[in-house]
Amino acid sequence: MTLSEEATERLADVVELQPTKNGELQERWGMESGSEVHQFLENELGDYYFRDDNSLIRATAEAADLVDVEPGIESDPENDGVPSRIRVPELQSQIVAVLAGPDDESQSVVSVLHALRDEFDVDPEAEDVRSGLQSLRRKGVVEVEYRTVPTFRLTVAREDLEVGVSD
Repeated sequence: MTLSEEATERLADVVELQPTKNGELQERWGMESGSEVHQFLENELGDYYFRDDNSLIRATAEAADLVDVEPGIESDPENDGVPSRIRVPELQSQIVAVLAGPDDESQSVVSVLHALRDEFDVDPEAEDVRSGLQSLRRKGVVEVEYRTVPTFRLTVAREDLEVGVSD
């Protein structure tokens, strides 16, 4: 199956963002709906992606070989599959830098937002921080603890995780 230039670029996004959801791809691709994303995946990339047990979108091994993009997540097989390397957008990289460690008390979205403002002099929307935390949770590097509000912390020690910033 020969892919168009657009399909190849979008396949690279799937490889980079995996595990991902329709919504993330919708935002990246500038599409109107998750349904439009689903149709593109099925019609153009059907041989190169699959949905895992949690319905998250992942690229096949063949897809990763086809595009010249590093996977968005790499796991250390000796550490129960806990990610050892991730490639994420800059905001998610900053979230990893300020988020509570695995042995610390988990933080709310607002707490993470304040930490980002203090550490990086940025002012993201709270919804962008929430979305970033959820994306990192899907990658397995953040866990959620439900208290009065959902709170978050890293699942892996910061020094055991290499974080790269994607474009």
